[in-house]
Amino acid sequence: MKEKINWADVVIHVLLTLFILSIILTFWHMLVLSFSPGYVATKGGLHMWPEDSTLDNYTKVLGSKYIWLGYKNTIMRTVVGTTLSLFVTAMGAYALSKAYFPHRSFWTLLIVFTMFFSGGLIPNYLLIKNLGLLDRFASMILPGLVSAYNLVIMRNYFQSLPEEIEESCMIDGAGRFRTFISVVLPLSTPILATVALWLAVGHWNAWFDVLIYMTDETRFTLQVVLRRILITGTQQMLESTSTQELNEYIKASPEGLKGAAIFVATLPILCAYPFVQRYFVKGIMVGSLKG
Repeated sequence: MKEKINWADVVIHVLLTLFILSIILTFWHMLVLSFSPGYVATKGGLHMWPEDSTLDNYTKVLGSKYIWLGYKNTIMRTVVGTTLSLFVTAMGAYALSKAYFPHRSFWTLLIVFTMFFSGGLIPNYLLIKNLGLLDRFASMILPGLVSAYNLVIMRNYFQSLPEEIEESCMIDGAGRFRTFISVVLPLSTPILATVALWLAVGHWNAWFDVLIYMTDETRFTLQVVLRRILITGTQQMLESTSTQELNEYIKASPEGLKGAAIFVATLPILCAYPFVQRYFVKGIMVGSLKG
């Protein structure tokens, strides 16, 4: 008997394919622009293959003395912020996952409440200022140390773990913290890898908090450094009048610089995806089993 075509699945597959192609074409277009000289990049339209390929855009972006400071600050923020956030969030989620935790429903509701309502930008800035954290590395880590969404996801995952495993550890003499470190965390690798990926991407791409909390240029992260290169550096090129600067502008255009900056900023974090991809779907699905 001939199998009936499910047109709903066909439509979904077609839409998803078009969505994927739109993303791939956009990245490819920006990649081509990043290797194109100025007179090619300013033509407009969709560029599918570079003409007169050049590395001048990457040379100009990477030639800034602040770019490597930005990399250092971003890597430090990503590593420290992801590690601390993951550990603190896991401890909070583990406590909320236990039925014997006093007033568990109330605390969970209070945490979920913060997902929909916040104090706003000005109170947050005044809080950071009064705590003396302006121009401090901690201002990039502490305000977003715990995400309510990540905490709820991890709480649901911990609730799915068998209680008998923890009880057997405690019978053998292990305390709750030892059980958490030695048993619960190793069993929670999928959700830990998933949340770690979210945190790492968030810290790597963050720029607004640095913009409002930092004034020292040596403490700027990569995203802010690239933003300044694109805005101020390009503007200086547009206002140049010397023959040498005009020749440089012909080789490196705003569009080409933008493409180079995008790949300089996103390539490292994209390289991390293959290492945690196998945990991603499993962590999300298991973490959403219980409410």
